Amino acid sequence: MNILEKHNIKHWVQTALILLASICLCACDGLLLSKTDPNGIVYCSEGSPANFNPQLDTSGTTVDASSHQIYDRLIDFDPITGDFVPALATSWLISNDGKTYTFQLRRKVSFHDTQTFTPTRFFNADDVLFSIDRWRLMTHPFHHISGGRYPYTDSLKLGDLITKVTRLNGYRVEITLNKPESSFLANLATDFAVILSAEYADKLISRNQKELIDHKPVGTGPYQLASFRQDRYIRYTKHPKYWRNIELTDKLIFDITPSSSLRLAKLITAECDAIALPAHSELEVIKQQDELVLDEKPGLNIGFWAFNTSKAPFNNPEVRRALGMAIDKNALIEAIYFNSAIVAKNIVPPTSWAFQSDVRPLSYNPIAAKKLLREQGIPENFSMTVWAMPVQRAYNPNATKMAELIQAYLQKVGIQVNIISYEWSTFRERLSQGIHDSVLIGWSADNGDPDNFYRPLLSCAAIESGTNRAMWCSQEYDLLINKALQYTDISERTYFYGQANELLAEQLPLIPIAHASRYQAHRKELQGLVINPYGGVRFGGVKKIQ
Repeated sequence: MNILEKHNIKHWVQTALILLASICLCACDGLLLSKTDPNGIVYCSEGSPANFNPQLDTSGTTVDASSHQIYDRLIDFDPITGDFVPALATSWLISNDGKTYTFQLRRKVSFHDTQTFTPTRFFNADDVLFSIDRWRLMTHPFHHISGGRYPYTDSLKLGDLITKVTRLNGYRVEITLNKPESSFLANLATDFAVILSAEYADKLISRNQKELIDHKPVGTGPYQLASFRQDRYIRYTKHPKYWRNIELTDKLIFDITPSSSLRLAKLITAECDAIALPAHSELEVIKQQDELVLDEKPGLNIGFWAFNTSKAPFNNPEVRRALGMAIDKNALIEAIYFNSAIVAKNIVPPTSWAFQSDVRPLSYNPIAAKKLLREQGIPENFSMTVWAMPVQRAYNPNATKMAELIQAYLQKVGIQVNIISYEWSTFRERLSQGIHDSVLIGWSADNGDPDNFYRPLLSCAAIESGTNRAMWCSQEYDLLINKALQYTDISERTYFYGQANELLAEQLPLIPIAHASRYQAHRKELQGLVINPYGGVRFGGVKKIQ
C-alpha cells in the first residue's frame, strides 16, 4: 500500500467516525458537557454497572463506576510501584505469628452528604466493622441484601479466614485471622474491599430501605453519585470535603456507549475526554490523531476458554486436551488482539513471579485432536456450546469473533459449535447457573499477588462464589495453593505455585489463550489519568487543562 492510499484510508476513517458521532449526538438529551468546560470530565464507558457496590460484583464495569470514584479502602496500591500505601488507615501492624492485623484509622474523613442522607460524624472504626462484617457474617442485617453474594471475598474464603474484627477504640481496629495468610493485606487493598457508612446503613434500616445502600451509595471517595440512567449515563459531583489533597473536577460523567467505534468517534470529536477499552483494531487510528494520547502497559490479565467440567464429556481431561489442540492460539491472537497480546502458558502472566516458563502450551494439531476425540468416544458431529461474553475486555476484546474462529476450527475435527451470548448481566447470571458447555472469558488482576489468579479462578470455593467458570474442584490443587499462602518467602511460595501450574497443564480445566496489553485513550488536555494495573479506572486527581 502506497502513502497516498494510506492517507486516503486514514481520512476516510476519520470522516466516518466524526459522522457517526454527529449522528449519535444529535439525539443527545443534554447529557454531555461543553467541549471547553474545564470543570467536568466525560468518560465513555462500555456498559452499565450491576450496582454501585463492588463487594457484590467482580465485573470491571461495576468496579470502574464505583470502587475508586465513590469509595476508599483501608489501604491502597501505588499504581506505579505496586507498594501498599495508607488510605483510610494511616498505619498498620502485623503480629509476629501473622494472625493479627492492627490498623490505625485516619481522622476527620467525611462521608458524602446527599439529598437523602446527611452524616453527623466522621468515618471511624464502626464503619470498618460494618463493611467487613457485612460480607463475612451471614447474621449481619445487610448480608442478604442485594442477593447476599460476595464473589471476590467468597472465592477466597475470607469470611472463614477472619475470626473477628474488633473495635479497640474509635480510630483503632484489630482483625484476627485463624491462620496466617500471606496475601491477606493485598486483598484488603483490592477494588472490592471498600468502606461503607454504618450510619447511612442505620438510616436505611429505620426507613425500611436497606437495598438503597448498593444503588444510592454513600462513601468517602472523591465523587458522589448524582444520578444514573440505565444504559445511558452516570452523573457524579465532586465530594467537596474529600480528605485527599488532589485535583477534583466539579462534575464527572460516564457516558455509557457500548459500541467501541462510537466511543472512539466521541473521543475524536471531543464529546468524551477518555474512553474505555479501545478496540485493538482502532489503536493505529488513535495513534494518528494529534489531539489524542494512547497509553499502554503490560496486562496483568488472562483470557481463556473454560470448560464446564461438571458436565460430560467436559469432565474428561483428555477431551479437554483434544479441544485445546484443535485451535491455533497464535492465529487467534493475530486476529483478535492484532498482536497486542502474547500467547499464555500459565494462568498468570510473565510479569508475575509465579509464572513458569517451562510449562509448554498445547500445540495446534487438528489431526491428533480428531484422533483423540474419537478415542475418547466423542462421535463425529458432536454438538457443544461456546458462550461468548458480549462486552469488550482487555483480556478478550472480541469474544464473539473468537468464538466464530473456534467454531471453524472445531468443525474441522468433527465438532459442531453453537455460539451463545446474552446481554451482559443476563450472561453472567446464566453462566453462574452452570448450564454452559464452555465459555470465553477471563480475569484481570486486582493486586500483584499471584493468589489473585489461582484462588478466584479455579479453587473449589470459587465455584459457589461464581468466579470459577470451569466448575472445576480439585482437592490437590486447593491444597497446593493454600500451602503457598502459609509462607511469606517468595521462593517457598513459588514451589507450590509451580506444582499447581503443572497440575493445570495436565488437567486443563481451561485453556489459557492470551495475556493482553492494557490501553487507555484520552484527549491531550486531560492530565493525571494513568492506567491502574490493579483494577478500576481512577478519576480522583485527574484534571483538564486548556
